[in-house]
Amino acid sequence: MLKMRVHNLIIVDESGSMTVIHRQAFTGMNETLQTIRQMQEKYPEQEQYVTLLTFSTGHTTWHYDNAPAAQTSNLAPEAYRPSGSTPLYDAIGMGISKVNAQVRDGEHVLVTIITDGEENSSVEWTLKMVHNMIEKLKKEGWTFTLIGTDNLDIKAMAHSFAIDNHLQFHQDDKGTNAMFAKERICRSNYYECLAAEENIPEGKFFD
Repeated sequence: MLKMRVHNLIIVDESGSMTVIHRQAFTGMNETLQTIRQMQEKYPEQEQYVTLLTFSTGHTTWHYDNAPAAQTSNLAPEAYRPSGSTPLYDAIGMGISKVNAQVRDGEHVLVTIITDGEENSSVEWTLKMVHNMIEKLKKEGWTFTLIGTDNLDIKAMAHSFAIDNHLQFHQDDKGTNAMFAKERICRSNYYECLAAEENIPEGKFFD
C-alpha cells in the first residue's frame, strides 16, 4: 500500500525570555513528540516525519531532521536552555527551506511556530522573504500555525507572515500547559482529517 507522507516541522523559540516557561516548553515539546508517535501508530497508512529545531542568537539546534516518528525519543533536559535574542525570521526561513528540499509532490506538511517574542536579530532572512515563501507553500497545500504569548499581537504577526492559523497563550505554567494541550488536540484532528481525506478550512486549525 502506498503510504501518505506527513512532514511535521516544529520551530520553538529558545531565547532568554523563554526562561519564564522553560520547564513547560520543554515538557510540551516532548508531549508533542509523543503525540506524533501515537498518531503514527493510530494511522499506519501515514508515514510521519519530524523536523524539530530550537533557536536563539548565534545558534539553531536541529534536534531532529526529517526523522521517522518511530525513531524519535523525548529530548533530554540539557537539550533546551533558553538564552539570547530572537532571530525569528532566520529560524522560520531555515526550517521551511530545509523541509521544502525534502518534500515530494503530493506530500503533506504541518508547520508549527512557537515564540514569546518578536523578531530582533535575524541576519539572513527578512519578513518579506518569509512571507513570500509561506504564500507560495500554502498554495502547495502546506499548513502553517503560529503560536505566541499574550504580550504579542499574534494576529497581526501571523498576518505579516501570511499565516492563517494563530493561537495566543498566557506565559505562565497554566497558560503554557493549556496551549500545548490544545495544540496536541488540534494536531491529532489534523491527522484524522488527512486519514478521512477531509480538508480543514483556512484559518480553522485551532477551532
